[in-house]
Amino acid sequence: MIATDDDALAAHLKVLRSHGMTSLSWDRHKGHAWTYDVVDLGYNYRIDEIRSAIGRAQLKKVGGFNQRRAGLTQLYREMLGELAPEILVPFQASRGEPCHHIMPVLLPRGTNRFEFMEGMKGEGVQTSIHYPPIHHFKNYEGRPEFLKTDLLVTEDVGNREITLPLYPAMKDTDVEIVVTAIQNQVAKMK
Repeated sequence: MIATDDDALAAHLKVLRSHGMTSLSWDRHKGHAWTYDVVDLGYNYRIDEIRSAIGRAQLKKVGGFNQRRAGLTQLYREMLGELAPEILVPFQASRGEPCHHIMPVLLPRGTNRFEFMEGMKGEGVQTSIHYPPIHHFKNYEGRPEFLKTDLLVTEDVGNREITLPLYPAMKDTDVEIVVTAIQNQVAKMK
């Protein structure tokens, strides 16, 4: 879904969503247009009715989902601060109304992230990495405008970040399980 207050951009995106065509089959069926032209390289991004219905139903839940994830994030912060203070939780002071869509944490400098994540996996906890530094992706390799040498903070954070489980159906006891697994992994590092 895309939302914009730019009328020109909205018109352009409407063309792109349907193979770059100037009118849709529905428009022609209803007699609003007789033919069409393809004016841009477009895609088939027209949402069907069932996904639209599901999306509308899910949108009604977003506020509650965000509120639940906010509570889980707070619980993570409290428990990590108490049981694993070596693990840093970024974004303590938000600059707006966060949606808490992921739970990133920073491992202590010098931690072997792969071993830490494998240890978490061994305890039944999935972790992931969000988001690797963009200049590490193949698409940007060899492109001088993306090859920077002064990204020391980006490199540091990029090497230490892991993302913990966070989803609306998660229970407080699930957070306790994750934090206990983290505590166990931190103890192994010492």
